[in-house]
Amino acid sequence: MTHRRVLLLCCLWAVLLLSGVKQKIFMQEADASNFLKKRTKRSSKSREEANAENRQKLRADELRREYYEEQRNEFENFVEEQNDEQEEQRREAVEQWRQWHYDGLYPPYLYNRHHI
Repeated sequence: MTHRRVLLLCCLWAVLLLSGVKQKIFMQEADASNFLKKRTKRSSKSREEANAENRQKLRADELRREYYEEQRNEFENFVEEQNDEQEEQRREAVEQWRQWHYDGLYPPYLYNRHHI
């Protein structure tokens, strides 16, 4: 009989201990979720603050876009100038070659152009 009482008391003690631990864990989870809810409510921005922040981001994006567009335009102008310069050098070289090889039998190249 004493063995039964001891076994019964041990089982009862284990059930109480487990239910207390379970309740304590449940309370900690509830406290944590309440804390997070309160924190998000306190840290949430007002509509005006969010709009102001969005306007700042949009302005920064616009400035960045303008900067890159300006850089691209400058580079395109540079490339165009380089191509024009190379074309002019090529034309001059061809003209010099024609003048050097002109044999005098025909009018010079400038007067003998075929206009298309």
